[in-house]
Amino acid sequence: MDAIVQRFTIHSLRIPMRTRVAHAALSRDSSERVIVGVELLNGVMGYGETLPCEYVAGETVVTLIRDLQEIFAPAVMKFHAKSFPEALESIDALPCETENGRIITAARAAIELALLDASMRAFDRDMDAIVQWMELAGFGSPGSINHIRFSGVLAIDDDRLTMRTLRRMYWAGFRDFKLKVGFEGDIVRLKRVVNYLRKAIARGRVTLRVDANGAWSPEEAAHWIAANSDLPIAAIEQPVPRGTVPAFRSALESSRKNEKSIRPTHAPLPLVVYDESVITRNDAEELINLGGPIGFNIRICRCGGLLPSLRLAALARRAGVAIQLGCMAGETSILFAAGLRFLEACPEVRWAEGCDGSRVLARDITDRSLRFGLGGKPPRLRGAGLGVQVSPSLLAKHGQGTPIVLNL
Repeated sequence: MDAIVQRFTIHSLRIPMRTRVAHAALSRDSSERVIVGVELLNGVMGYGETLPCEYVAGETVVTLIRDLQEIFAPAVMKFHAKSFPEALESIDALPCETENGRIITAARAAIELALLDASMRAFDRDMDAIVQWMELAGFGSPGSINHIRFSGVLAIDDDRLTMRTLRRMYWAGFRDFKLKVGFEGDIVRLKRVVNYLRKAIARGRVTLRVDANGAWSPEEAAHWIAANSDLPIAAIEQPVPRGTVPAFRSALESSRKNEKSIRPTHAPLPLVVYDESVITRNDAEELINLGGPIGFNIRICRCGGLLPSLRLAALARRAGVAIQLGCMAGETSILFAAGLRFLEACPEVRWAEGCDGSRVLARDITDRSLRFGLGGKPPRLRGAGLGVQVSPSLLAKHGQGTPIVLNL
């Protein structure tokens, strides 16, 4: 049976969130995203999702839709796979950058996930078949899915609400927490969180990491790390903006040398998890070459889809870099399902975020909203493809304008 695309649909959606999500780079109470649907000649449907992040790579809903029409539609028009490996070859060839070097990974992720979803359904294949085709040594079932637990993320700039949410998550069994910093008064908020978790952290039962979303200059970040080296923080995520990591590493080393001359004993360098700085393979290789204890926060929609994300994870494992599965605030269960497929294939994932479904969104767009269980236990996927069924009526309900339909 051949897999041939006959229809390509682009949906622009806005879904309200139940609570406002805030961090140093932005604050929002609704989520804009683009959903792509592909229909094969035999009626099989596949869906992909992406969320733009203009402050990172310049992609917006407008540019996403334009790139899907002008760059990716021609590739979809030629999609005619006679086997699953042939389908993967076509999907893998989708570009992550334009000819002039403009990053288009968010747009790529949407069409890649839709084509993967449809192809996995059409040829009845799973993640192990993808991993085998990619020749990723050590990857495959069960990956990290049996031991990973989703983190409790505290993305709130209100002290009382932060502590209330922290207590609720802790007593629900969460053991990994991430606090957004870079706000005014964040040190007070951080110390309150540390005091609440201190005994559990000392016993090795809990981890706490902080995320600045690039809020600081290289010098400010180095100073912040030195000033708070006594706090039991497992990792600091994206302390500086994308493109300033070399300057940050230099400032950090200078700060450490000065500190050592004053105090012979000092804490080891913290694990720095790069998020916005890791979009392409070139990004990852440059960060690895800079050295230091580091991790990668791999976000499927930001890194170009499932295949590039798995390759980034393989590169990280070979270099001894910690792996974190990230998510964008306001994802639907389409991207959550892709994240769970990633966890099924990728071993040694240290932290994971996402799968908060209808806890964050006012309404999901799938028949089953993927939500973590007690203690952040991941849900299990059911069915073929990415493992969720999209509701056409909910797509229409949350749509912004008329969908763009291309009959190929």
